[in-house]
Amino acid sequence: NEFSEVCVPTTARRVYLPAVVMNGHVHDLQIMDFPPITTFPVNTLQEWADVCCRGLRSVHAYILVYDICCFDSFEYIKTIRQQILETRVIGTSETPIIIVGNKRDLQRGRVIPRWNVSNLVKKTWKCGYIECSAKYNWHILLLFSELLKSVGCARCKHVHTTIRFQGALRRNRCTIM
Repeated sequence: NEFSEVCVPTTARRVYLPAVVMNGHVHDLQIMDFPPITTFPVNTLQEWADVCCRGLRSVHAYILVYDICCFDSFEYIKTIRQQILETRVIGTSETPIIIVGNKRDLQRGRVIPRWNVSNLVKKTWKCGYIECSAKYNWHILLLFSELLKSVGCARCKHVHTTIRFQGALRRNRCTIM
């Protein structure tokens, strides 16, 4: 629920610990915001050697966000997604990846047609895809609703989900990048 008009890129790993109440059930999330990395860590040693990458390989789900007005940001998430697939921790092959196109409010500046991206992500990559606007808080709750469904929360698979964030409640831990 915060948006700054001044773009401040993430330069260090940040951890957010909101609680989400969805369909009457409380879920404690650990959201890790990582700065751009050159390569996804290929092993645990490399992951823990770089302070920025700690915890990156063992999350429950990945959210890869790109700017719909910037082709390079899409190419970056395309590369990171491929590296994630190639270097996942054994036993986590079902870790969901959700691709998010941000800045939907700047639709006129889009560099790749929505249909092309959606088709590629859903059909070829077999990932979830959502477009949102952080500036106007549009589809942000939908993103977290889809995320909880994708990590296998059986209580969250209802058609009409209601979701809200609360900072004080702590249950059902889930780690998301």
